[in-house]
Amino acid sequence: MSKVLSAVAWPYANGPRHIGHVAGFGVPSDVFSRYMRMAGHDVLMVSGTDEHGTPIIVQADKEGVTPRELADRFNAVIAKDLTDLGLAYDLFTRTTTVNHYTVAQELFTGDWRNGYMIEQTTRGAISPSTGRTLPDRFIEGTCPLCGYGEARGDQCDNCGNQLDPTELIDPRSKINGETPEFVETQHFFLDLPALADAIGEWLAEREASGTWRPNVIAFSQNLLKDVRPRAMTRDLDWGIPVPIDGWRDQPTKRFYVWFDAVVGYLSASIEWARRLGEPDRWREWWNDPEALSYYFQGKDNITFHSQVWPAELLAYAGKGTKGGEPGEYGVLNLPTEVVASEFMTMEGKQLSTSRGHVIYVRDVLERYGPDPLRYFICAAGPETQDSDFTWAEFIQRNNSELVAGWGNLVNRTASMLAKNFGEIPQPGPLEPVDEALLATIRDGFGTVGDLIGRHRQKAAIGEAMRLVGEANKYVSDTEPFKLKGEDQRERLATVLHTLVQAVSDLNTIMSPFLPHSSNTIHGVLGGEGEFTPMPRLEEVEDLDDPQRRYLVITGEYTATPTWESRPVVVGAPIAKPSPVFTKYDADEVLAAEHARLSAPDAG
Repeated sequence: MSKVLSAVAWPYANGPRHIGHVAGFGVPSDVFSRYMRMAGHDVLMVSGTDEHGTPIIVQADKEGVTPRELADRFNAVIAKDLTDLGLAYDLFTRTTTVNHYTVAQELFTGDWRNGYMIEQTTRGAISPSTGRTLPDRFIEGTCPLCGYGEARGDQCDNCGNQLDPTELIDPRSKINGETPEFVETQHFFLDLPALADAIGEWLAEREASGTWRPNVIAFSQNLLKDVRPRAMTRDLDWGIPVPIDGWRDQPTKRFYVWFDAVVGYLSASIEWARRLGEPDRWREWWNDPEALSYYFQGKDNITFHSQVWPAELLAYAGKGTKGGEPGEYGVLNLPTEVVASEFMTMEGKQLSTSRGHVIYVRDVLERYGPDPLRYFICAAGPETQDSDFTWAEFIQRNNSELVAGWGNLVNRTASMLAKNFGEIPQPGPLEPVDEALLATIRDGFGTVGDLIGRHRQKAAIGEAMRLVGEANKYVSDTEPFKLKGEDQRERLATVLHTLVQAVSDLNTIMSPFLPHSSNTIHGVLGGEGEFTPMPRLEEVEDLDDPQRRYLVITGEYTATPTWESRPVVVGAPIAKPSPVFTKYDADEVLAAEHARLSAPDAG
């Protein structure tokens, strides 16, 4: 059994999340975490809402509220959506807790103490119309390296290179289109050149392991070709204060949001342990070199997880060219793997909240439920290449695969059992056709589990659905509906016992992908209670500020079923079932959803 950290990207709290977000960080991390728990590993799955930075300020100004009020509202919205989607976090928290401030400041101080946070004078952007600082990510222009016309002030998403806003050709504000003014300002920079060799050695080890997706490891190693110090503070009044003499009392100097956001994986782990009443328990996942850690996000965040975060950790441990000593948290583990997905588009266009070309998670959950969305993301999501969400494919996969394939198998099995026995019958001698089906399904535990463990979820759910096809073929081959005579009753009992055993095992295999329906199917097959544990939304008090309360996602997952075949119980009652999945009229759905997309308040 291994300690496994599932470090899940922190959704930004400036609005509700859309389906592209959960296709990148949400569903893939949950499928993996659920499977690893079932396989016997000790999983700690953490994340939360990322609540600092300029977009929060800009949105709050627009709405006439404070940044904290905006973050409070969307923390609650996002936490509710992710809970309803079934994401089984041990703790989903937020970056505005006192605990997070404390942990982020300790990481920063440790990096500074070891010499890897250096002060530099740079040129910062100012909005001429407001006089306010214009952070790098709110400046857009043409990349001087590849000519991409929509490069950001900190990075070009086309070629992946780090940029400074002063390097952009024809820079402009993304807020109002004006040309920014550049003035001198003082900031702390993370000394990436002093850490580049250590990062390179770590990436070489990861490449040698052969586990990283080729595009992710190649992109990460390419970043080392142009390594420069990177600013870790910003001219802002919303964020974590800089805990260094001469800086801590400056009201407009704060951590760069991406410095503190990645620290959230550690701070959430520490908060989880504190809430458990075992304040050092987090160290089992962070200080033990044998522990494994997997970081889930979209490809636009690779830089921060394969360069910036490892650099922060190495600097804290004193493992760069300047040496140094670890701080109170000790030597912290580097990522075992950065699991980055590509982008999901929608109906051939980029998902865009500002342009109204978007589908929010909440809307899909309310209209179609969580498992059809989870299934689509697993079967057709942006695992290793960009993918396109279309309503036509969503409905087609729901109707022809979930309903006609898996749902039909469950329904016909339960219906025949209810009609002929009212319970799971005692089988007679198995024939080769029965044994072949059971062996095929049992083998699926190894095949599907191995694929999930290697983050090949498309192939994994494809294999699971192939096994569903084998079970449906078994029904066609054995024709239990024709076994009507009294002299055929033992054979009928054997076939239906074989079939319900296969369906039960398939339900176990499907449960990481489709946890909601797996609980329903467990009941259909005569099981009692919840089959696979689900997360819960809970209001808690800030551990260090009793005046503040907020929502977290948490759960009790010790009752997770094991990843193996378990014998069905002879005599378990089986009633006439209701359909597990809903079939939708494609024409009606397409007309309704395309009308919503063309409406001004599309969602």
